[in-house]
Amino acid sequence: MKKTVILCAFVILLISCTQVPDEKTIRVYVRACETYVQGNFAETTGILREENNFPPALLLRAKAEFFAGDFETSEKTCRRLIKKQPTSFEARLYLARILREKNDPSGAQELTESLLADNPQDIRALRYAANLAFERGKNDEAIAFLDRAVESSAESAMVLLDRARIRWTAGKPREALEDLSRARTMLPWETPLIKTISNLENTIIKLMNTRFSSETEFPGKEMQDRELM
Repeated sequence: MKKTVILCAFVILLISCTQVPDEKTIRVYVRACETYVQGNFAETTGILREENNFPPALLLRAKAEFFAGDFETSEKTCRRLIKKQPTSFEARLYLARILREKNDPSGAQELTESLLADNPQDIRALRYAANLAFERGKNDEAIAFLDRAVESSAESAMVLLDRARIRWTAGKPREALEDLSRARTMLPWETPLIKTISNLENTIIKLMNTRFSSETEFPGKEMQDRELM
């Protein structure tokens, strides 16, 4: 419950920094978040039925309506949100998905192109553009979109690798290995980055097993010792 409240509060600050909702709206939104996470989409839309002015609530309602299969209502909710926040990437992405489900591929394609014009490396938009191209029989175009998505995935893997190094140096080998594992799944082919990840994984595992006695040989040894006890 506490984690959900914190997450929702973060979303409120991130998406709606220019609008401060009242306490009732926040409580309704938090309750709707919890219901949505449980997969109760119809109930989520019911909870948010009267919330027509708070952007995060509108976005959540549009998602719930979409996954509940109510594409007409979801489209109206998305358009209402976009009218309030024309730059809402998430709302425009869901609207593109809705248009596709409503057999409007040209509308979905036009909106997806707009999304990629704003954020050329967004993996979700690139994957969606690839799907639309594939459905039109344009396989080469679909592959080109996915190639760009792969490049973005590599950047994300490098971020995880950097964090793994910092965690390892800070004496948190288990967390470092988790980051390296996630980074590896983003790079399912043999690249120099995969080799770097493997080398660091092997180093961490080896030193965790041997537990060097010298702090200079093993960064953060004291912290690691406490974790292993």
